[in-house]
Amino acid sequence: MAYVEGFIVAVPAANKDAYRKQAADAAPLFKEFGVRRHVEAWGDDVPDGKITDFKGAVKATPDEVVVFSWFEYPDRATRDAANEKIMSDPRMKQMGEAMPFDGKRMIYGGFASILDEGTGGAMGYLDGVLLAVPDDRKADYRSFAAGHAALFKEHGARRVVDAWGDDVPDGKVTDFKGAVKAEAGETVVFSWVEWPSRRERDAAWAKLMADPRMGEMKMPFDGKRVVYGGFAPLLDV
Repeated sequence: MAYVEGFIVAVPAANKDAYRKQAADAAPLFKEFGVRRHVEAWGDDVPDGKITDFKGAVKATPDEVVVFSWFEYPDRATRDAANEKIMSDPRMKQMGEAMPFDGKRMIYGGFASILDEGTGGAMGYLDGVLLAVPDDRKADYRSFAAGHAALFKEHGARRVVDAWGDDVPDGKVTDFKGAVKAEAGETVVFSWVEWPSRRERDAAWAKLMADPRMGEMKMPFDGKRVVYGGFAPLLDV
């Protein structure tokens, strides 16, 4: 299973093309550093929440759109080595000086996959999820996630990934822990579900919400603090 570097960013809607271009220009460098897959996904169906949501996680302004993004590495050692190269490579420094978004509000962290199911393939849409799980319920969460993954795949999902917080730093303005209001003794989970298209995702969710098996699965975490939304891929390399 992959080691995941997850990111959440607020990008001005007017800078969508500039953001996509910068991500595409940087992709060959990330591949050179060891990234096996690089995905950037643009907020498309991102609801407001009562306690937590993606917009609040990155303090998005009304003219900004949330981007859900990740790198996949074969292991943490490769990721750590890549980060050292990224921080010292002058090409990355040059790109960093022209970011089409506020880097101070970018959320990032390293996550170790605890579930990675499905065959993958072309992705036309994804559901992104963040949540806080009590450390002593990790095994329970893994079982819960496996049960959900089976239903997602039954209804057309191509891949389901759940990754456990492993190197999630505190931020000065925003961070993953703040995004889900994580309490002491809780770990942040970065998760996503890949679908062929939004149409198929929407149809699947209608069926899932009516499936009694969904209600039978007891959440080993506070569902009121779950952050979720639908995203359309901008880049998938």
